Amino acid sequence: MIEEITKLAKSLIQIPSVHSRPHEIIRCAEFIEDYLNEFGIQYQRFHQNNTPSILVLPKSGKVPILLMSHFDVVEGEEEQFLPYEQDGCLFGRGSLDDKYAVSLSLVLLKKYFIEYQKKGLNQDDLPFGILMTGDEEAGGMNGANHVLSFIKTEFCITLDGGSINDVITKEKGILQIRLVSKGKTAHSARPWTGINAIEMLIKDYHSIETLFNGSNRDNWHRTLNFSKIEAGSSFNNVPGHAEAIFDIRYTENDDIDGLLEQMVTSTQSELFLIRKEPLFVAKPSQHLDLLLEFNPEIQIGSEHGSSDARFLSNFGINGVVWGANGNRSHHSIREHVNLKSIETLCEKIDHFIRKSVEINNV
Repeated sequence: MIEEITKLAKSLIQIPSVHSRPHEIIRCAEFIEDYLNEFGIQYQRFHQNNTPSILVLPKSGKVPILLMSHFDVVEGEEEQFLPYEQDGCLFGRGSLDDKYAVSLSLVLLKKYFIEYQKKGLNQDDLPFGILMTGDEEAGGMNGANHVLSFIKTEFCITLDGGSINDVITKEKGILQIRLVSKGKTAHSARPWTGINAIEMLIKDYHSIETLFNGSNRDNWHRTLNFSKIEAGSSFNNVPGHAEAIFDIRYTENDDIDGLLEQMVTSTQSELFLIRKEPLFVAKPSQHLDLLLEFNPEIQIGSEHGSSDARFLSNFGINGVVWGANGNRSHHSIREHVNLKSIETLCEKIDHFIRKSVEINNV
């Protein structure tokens, strides 16, 4: 199977499905549809706000297990869309994030589809489904966040993080805020006649910073990043306007509404909430226990970044984040994925699905 997965991944990597080229994201979706059509596999095509997503499920919309991945990628140099193999790895933009996962999902689904046909069964009998979205790198609101509302599943494996021996059960949530300071413009030769908005903004930043003084060994606490600032029009003016963007990552231990209230009361600037997205925390479940039981080498881990798994909680879906090995090279110029780890991951998922079927049939 690894040969077919690798071949398919190479074809997908050659499609530069970045968000500055929306037609290429659509072309990538069409390539996936052609693959499904070749084997007579039925699917649903979603197109929320021009974002394509492809869902393969039984007609009932219910499935015990769901595999979720995405086929959009971050920007890259043109040569990064020319995949190649080296030292047992596949290199190219999207090789690790996340086109190997799309390929694995498709090939594994095809394997089950043909196997079930030989048993006189059909797509409605499949023990798992797959969801592939086209906007994970752009926030996931029109992909996973939209399509998951149409799915009923007991357990979702988000193939977009972790590693072979590291299953992610927690991801931090996201807050993005804008802080706007309004001062008074004046000539810089007479600064006492104005109010410097940049100085106001910096003072407020330091006030907010005191709310983020957590520290522990694994850094599992809320964090603040001063991401962007816009202020000033010329060197000889006291700036009368300044604004900044802050990126906050929070954990299950945080009271977000309380935190926002503290930020408002501790600053003079106006605070605007730009983005608020849930964190991901897996709950104890029979599926998780089964996954760990047959893979004792797996360690439970957490991730400071986020994936589309954060949307699972919006719909009461449990699951984990899991993936192949790639030395955390996603988004880098040397993005790559270890081919042996893809093969191992595929075998482990296959084994997990079959064991789940056995248990459900007892």
